[in-house]
Amino acid sequence: MTSLYRIGNASGFYGDRFSAVREMLTGGPLDVLTGDYLAELTMLILGRDRMKDANRGYAKTFLRQMEENLGLAQEKGVKIVANAGGLNPAGLADALRELAAKLGLDVKIAHVEGDDLVARADELGLGKPLTANAYLGAWGIVECLNAGADVVVTGRVTDASVIVGPAAAHYGWARDDFDALAGAVAAGHVIECGAQATGGNYAFFTEHSLGVPGFPIAEIEADGSSVITKHPGTGGVVTAGTVTAQLLYEITGARYAGPDVTTRFDTLSLTEDGPDRVRISGVRGEAPPPTLKVALNTLGGFRNETTFVLTGLDIEAKAALVREQLEAALKERPPADVQWTLARTDHADADTEQTASALLHVAVKDADPKVAGRAFTGAAVELALASYPGFHVTAPPSDASPYGVYTAAYVDAGQVPHVAVLPDGMRVDIAPSASTLDLSEVDEPALPEPLDHGPVRRVPLGTIAGARSGDKGGNANLGLWVRSEEAWRWLVHRLTVAEFKLLLPETADLAVTRYLLPNLRAMNFVVEGILGEGVASQARFDPQAKAFGEWLRSREIDIPEVLR
Repeated sequence: MTSLYRIGNASGFYGDRFSAVREMLTGGPLDVLTGDYLAELTMLILGRDRMKDANRGYAKTFLRQMEENLGLAQEKGVKIVANAGGLNPAGLADALRELAAKLGLDVKIAHVEGDDLVARADELGLGKPLTANAYLGAWGIVECLNAGADVVVTGRVTDASVIVGPAAAHYGWARDDFDALAGAVAAGHVIECGAQATGGNYAFFTEHSLGVPGFPIAEIEADGSSVITKHPGTGGVVTAGTVTAQLLYEITGARYAGPDVTTRFDTLSLTEDGPDRVRISGVRGEAPPPTLKVALNTLGGFRNETTFVLTGLDIEAKAALVREQLEAALKERPPADVQWTLARTDHADADTEQTASALLHVAVKDADPKVAGRAFTGAAVELALASYPGFHVTAPPSDASPYGVYTAAYVDAGQVPHVAVLPDGMRVDIAPSASTLDLSEVDEPALPEPLDHGPVRRVPLGTIAGARSGDKGGNANLGLWVRSEEAWRWLVHRLTVAEFKLLLPETADLAVTRYLLPNLRAMNFVVEGILGEGVASQARFDPQAKAFGEWLRSREIDIPEVLR
């Protein structure tokens, strides 16, 4: 096949815009509509759902979206591919068949399974997690589509696989067509997070009239090249900047490993292809590593929190007093972990009470729900009339809630089943890649000549640099890019790891690695351990590092005047 293949996305997470499915189906032509519903935290949520009811464990929102839109998709000839099956793709496929029968639709439904390793976790050396899911690739989806499926639901596949699978099926790519597969991975990586590719969470948002951004489309070609766009008339914007931002999201270095191909992000090129159209080309791929990543979630214990409001004078002394009092009240059985954070949001001589106030946040964790719950809550509330002047809290602490711990493991791909369950019920085993290559870092590229510049001005780094940040387990990824060759020649020499740590003091004692992507005029920093045990553990004020990059952009640095 050589025709252009239009693959849209209608979900970047479990809880994304409900109406996006209908918007994408009615906004213009599509061949396939995809959805990503699974994040690290989502797997924990679905695991807790499954503990309550073994028939649950999938994204219920997707089923409701299909109730409204399955007939419309069939009418328009649009296939649906989504990872909404979560921990129970077979259960979701059955529910979809029941739904189709109720709606009087003749729809062929298939699913992909095998990623759930929790029953074999001990055997595989993974401990005793609540959930254990390997990241499968695209070839089970390909098998389902080649068998005529109209809807394919999966469990834990890589985020890009729901895009790669339809493209590979349409064009008949072989397992070792690594360049084409890598191009589709790049396109998939851009659109799988929904509106983040069309102006959502975009550093230079003030330069555009975004409104409510539409969802993205990848027009994928036979060689894996693509154009990222959106339906005409929808909000948001698609530019080289919005695409760059999403390419940098939650990656490490130049090699982006997956179960089907390792994509070389240092080979791709971006070019503007008209309004709201950005072409990705030149992507090269390599054989995938011999192992698959496995996402593990365990229940870590119980947590609780409250925030004391400190108003007016003596903020530091007030904070010290309430901390001393609360710790004394808990001394007989202190929680295993106590974290205090004082945010000096107060202003001197403030003209409103709110702007005269600071926030002292305390969070506790313990294996015993009574210690993190009743004991902590009681101790905090009992201070109401016995502590600093003006005592009050933003909301009283409540019962302790369970929290999760995320870790990643790796197992040999041959130990993980990958099964396509076709519309007629036939089960097809998908073999792992016959060609593999151990993952390694690329050599750091040669640096350009430093920018010869004159006077500098001390301004925020974000004056010239965009950023996009996120989480990978306990690590934070922060991608930074600039929009001119001159700015790149300055940035690559100026923003070293040492400078990064000076600008972001929270990282000073942590391992930080810098990766360069000169073709994007970008660098990516990976900060190890700053998010503790992952988002579900709520170890940090910004537990998913979503605003980490915006903090860096706000820091002042001496920037050459010629770059402004």
